[in-house]
Amino acid sequence: MTRPRPARLVNRDRAGRDGIPDATVSRLPLYLQALTTLAERGVATVSSEELATVAGVGSAKLRKDLSHLGSYGTRGVGYDVQYLVYQISRELGLTQDWRVVIVGIGNLGHALANYGGFTSRGFTVAALVDADPKVIGETVAGLPVLPLGELDRVVADLGVQIGVVATPGPQAQDVCDRLVAAGVTGVLNFAPCVLNVPDGVMVRRVDLATELQILAFHEQRRAAGRLATELAQDSTTLVGGLDAQLEAQLGAVTGPRAEAAG
Repeated sequence: MTRPRPARLVNRDRAGRDGIPDATVSRLPLYLQALTTLAERGVATVSSEELATVAGVGSAKLRKDLSHLGSYGTRGVGYDVQYLVYQISRELGLTQDWRVVIVGIGNLGHALANYGGFTSRGFTVAALVDADPKVIGETVAGLPVLPLGELDRVVADLGVQIGVVATPGPQAQDVCDRLVAAGVTGVLNFAPCVLNVPDGVMVRRVDLATELQILAFHEQRRAAGRLATELAQDSTTLVGGLDAQLEAQLGAVTGPRAEAAG
């Protein structure tokens, strides 16, 4: 029996429809994570400065972001932590259950399937799929690995809205096409490639190599800055030493002449 499908995840222009800029949407999970940590510590209210520090953003930016949710806090008190958790969760769609299929059960797929943080954030890993006969039939995180040929049935029967692509790059586009054809409207791509999708389907790419390259760039800049500072300090020390030597030499030359003149 085919289950009724829950609300579908669609690609929409949030800035135009909800008045919330995409940049703000991208920061909401940071605020939610920070607020969840505060709630676990028993914190009831938090100022914008304190929340911004925990989230790692500027307080002015945080206040502007939260104003898009209609949350302005209370002067002298701050924000109610639990209510703000609810507001952000509702805006992100986390007050309902999102069903996920992971395609590609290699090392990364295993790690994702066993990650316990999905459930607490409103995501249920409903199925695991792979094309490798050696992997099909294995049980991972309590779920059997199903063949790729059953993807259409899995999506329809389990009401899957989000597909996670954890395959090698060459297979990723084909897997994405199968997901879209089956009715999936949201794709999280861990493969090292860009996926092409039709209008109405949203793709988010997680490229660990790219993130490492960005970190390497900033580390290189910092290292260059430290080297420039050290060279400047060495140069100052060297010039000071030369000045002292020159003064000593001049003193040695002019000293006897002054005595002779006297």
